[in-house]
Amino acid sequence: MKDPKYVILCVDDDQDTLDMLRIALESGGYKVTEALTAEEGLKVFKAENPDMVIVDLMMEEIDAGTRFTERLKALGSNVPIFMLSSVGDSLDSQADYADLGLAGIFQKPIEPNTLLTTVKNRIEKKQ
Repeated sequence: MKDPKYVILCVDDDQDTLDMLRIALESGGYKVTEALTAEEGLKVFKAENPDMVIVDLMMEEIDAGTRFTERLKALGSNVPIFMLSSVGDSLDSQADYADLGLAGIFQKPIEPNTLLTTVKNRIEKKQ
């Protein structure tokens, strides 16, 4: 694979989910960095300066993903953030994800082709 042009940070406390995201995203030519907690995710975000973030809603605490997103926005980040959740459809209907500072919501389990299409469209749109 040629050198990836874009870096995507994936934050989830489930290593199996991170592995699935890595495999799918790397197959699309993206570089993946990962973290198992929101705190670790913030450190990786600052070190790697990713082009996109995919974060789980419920990690070490029930709203860790939401708080992580708020902290990124407080840092002045404009990087697109996608929430990954097993309650995706109900979360989407309960709140406007844009009000949460999100570019969108992926529902688990995520279909790799949907993931790649969404990521490609969003990153290219950003340029």
